[in-house]
Amino acid sequence: MAGTTKVAVVFAIVVVFLQVTCSVSGRPTVREGKFELRQNVPAIMTVNGFQQGEPGGGPSSCDGQFHSDDEFVVSLSSEWYADGARCGKLIRIADDANLHISARVVDECAGCDNEVGASMHIWKNFNLDPSVGQVDIKWSDVPDE
Repeated sequence: MAGTTKVAVVFAIVVVFLQVTCSVSGRPTVREGKFELRQNVPAIMTVNGFQQGEPGGGPSSCDGQFHSDDEFVVSLSSEWYADGARCGKLIRIADDANLHISARVVDECAGCDNEVGASMHIWKNFNLDPSVGQVDIKWSDVPDE
């Protein structure tokens, strides 16, 4: 009988551990540095120009530089920009066909909600027509290695 009790206790502990592990691994975010890593966040991708002389554009918030529209660069809504904590970090953008492109965060899109402003290069690589203006995407943080 004592052996049966030990097995039951061990089984109960394993079941509780598995339940805790499953619930933790299902969370969409984990802490790293000043922001939470996010996975598969629904967003709207818009066309954004990062070159000098483009309408409404200025140097990027992250490094004070202009960037070529031939780069994989993005701006993020203020909430996701996280007061600059994502500056220089990579995000992975996924389209509705689940094709992925990695891009570097270089700017904040102040006053935007749920928006990823993407360079023309990203639009071209997704084979999207920029005249559409916006498309639904999902984005994820790429953890630092």
